[in-house]
Amino acid sequence: MDFTQLEQIENVLFYVTFGAYLVASVLYIAYLINKSEPVGKGATVVTIIGFIANSAALVIRTIVSGHAPFANGYEFLMSFSWGIVIAYLFAEFKYKLKVIGAFTLPVAWLLLAYVMMIMPADQRAPGDLFPALQSNWLTFHVVTAMFSYGAFAVSFGIGVMYLIKENLEKSNSKGLLNERLPKAEMLDELSYRFVAFGFPLLSLVIITGAIWAEFAWGRYWSWDPKETWSLITWLVYAAYLHARFTYGWKGRRAALMAVIGFVAVLFTFFGVNYFLPGLHSYALIF
Repeated sequence: MDFTQLEQIENVLFYVTFGAYLVASVLYIAYLINKSEPVGKGATVVTIIGFIANSAALVIRTIVSGHAPFANGYEFLMSFSWGIVIAYLFAEFKYKLKVIGAFTLPVAWLLLAYVMMIMPADQRAPGDLFPALQSNWLTFHVVTAMFSYGAFAVSFGIGVMYLIKENLEKSNSKGLLNERLPKAEMLDELSYRFVAFGFPLLSLVIITGAIWAEFAWGRYWSWDPKETWSLITWLVYAAYLHARFTYGWKGRRAALMAVIGFVAVLFTFFGVNYFLPGLHSYALIF
């Protein structure tokens, strides 16, 4: 099988991933509304199918390109989606809370929707690594980012769930949504656990990025917009953990910080590349 055929298979796998994450998002939302077990099981099965296709596409891209799939915007977004879904599947199987999928899977799907609807085709094609990307530190940098950002996406989804649940409880809602969502205290604790998991990895993202920068550009830190916003994101989550441990911040304030933190992640990932050009502006780099 030649590289052209592999590229065609990878393209099919992308569409399978895109479609599976879309269907899974719809099914999880339907499960949130009616708590039908067949719908919930279907959502899980479709998510796993999408995850397998996502993984296979990344493997094939690695074979075709001859390097880890972290060289352009398409590859980063496929990796980002993969990180979100593996973090979500862990949450589902560990905590038996499928309703989290209604708030997390759409994030993974929207990343791929951006690829399909907005990203130019030439940014999806495999290519040679830029000289600055030819370092093993890039692999460590991006792999830690995949898992870190995936955990933060789950904490974001749970944070949104908490805010909705709190408002419903305050209004003494008797609606189905209030019944379907887990207790606020459980959501608060789960959001914290995923932030606590993602934060050390985010620290590694910054450390490995600094080492990579020294290799690529001869300095560990240059206050490039991407570096600056990565630090801002780190400070948001550091403030979250500090406030929780020192001042006992829980509940609404913690949920808001989890949401704000992930917004910072997304701005670091997207906004910097389009509004604040710098050393990282040639690709969507973590």
